[in-house]
Amino acid sequence: MNVVSEPNPLPPRRLLLVTGLAGAGKSTALAVLEDLGWEVIDNFPVRLLKRLVAMPDEARAPLAIGFDSRTRGFVPAEIIALVKDLAAREDIALTFVFLDCSGSELERRYNETRRRHPMADGRPVMEGIAAERELLEPLRRWAEIMIDTSAMTSNDLQGHVRQLFAPEADKAAMTLTLSSFGFARGMPPLADLVFDMRFLDNPHWVPELRELTGQDAPVGEHIEKDPAFGDAFARIRDLLLMLLPRYAAQGKPYVHVAFGCTGGRHRSVYTAEAMAAGLRAAGFSPTVRHRNLGSRAADEIERDRR
Repeated sequence: MNVVSEPNPLPPRRLLLVTGLAGAGKSTALAVLEDLGWEVIDNFPVRLLKRLVAMPDEARAPLAIGFDSRTRGFVPAEIIALVKDLAAREDIALTFVFLDCSGSELERRYNETRRRHPMADGRPVMEGIAAERELLEPLRRWAEIMIDTSAMTSNDLQGHVRQLFAPEADKAAMTLTLSSFGFARGMPPLADLVFDMRFLDNPHWVPELRELTGQDAPVGEHIEKDPAFGDAFARIRDLLLMLLPRYAAQGKPYVHVAFGCTGGRHRSVYTAEAMAAGLRAAGFSPTVRHRNLGSRAADEIERDRR
């Protein structure tokens, strides 16, 4: 007697719900997800979600739905009940993401862009932020993944979303980033390794070098003349050459190595560029970013922080 085997059931469809405070970075996160191959719908009426996921989809592309307090039918208690029903289904693998941000940072962003907060309604921006935070608190508590973007740049958030949701095939190759920054303007929030280069002689105090940067040859020559540079650089390079293959073996998809100095324009910039060249010679393909390279040379920043 021949036994006809039943076809293997389709894997559950990935469904990602993305919400959070207005201005916290939802649009940025959804744009990254779209680049990663997700089917993205923003400001989707939540009450139609069951109908949407019931529609046949042969491609079964992962689906990301964005919504917030501006979306029609936005009632947190009803959304949580709906999500619980969807999470119980075997044909759906659901993840709920909440994007949070401090009130002071959101206020700064709204003042900088001169946009109106959706819940301010003629009131000060901070009052609108507080009202929205209170409304969204049940969703924040219930979310599986909470991303606080208070100290993140747009690039930081993009990298974090990629690290969380990129397909496994894309995570196989490690992405290496070397960056420079100025301690006077804050630490990079997502660096895996940070090296402080302020022990080197500061080109800022050489008048003819002050307006130049670590990408200019005279600055590099000045830094390399420091007796501490050669040995320190070689030790950091050897440490990275030992650590990076181990990170890759552990499946770490993104590694960010940051070099800091006071203003982020001279010592850190030169070291990052030189280290990138050294790692390329060893077979790596780092991307180099300079966070504060465009910042002006300012005596009030450098003073007493040599």
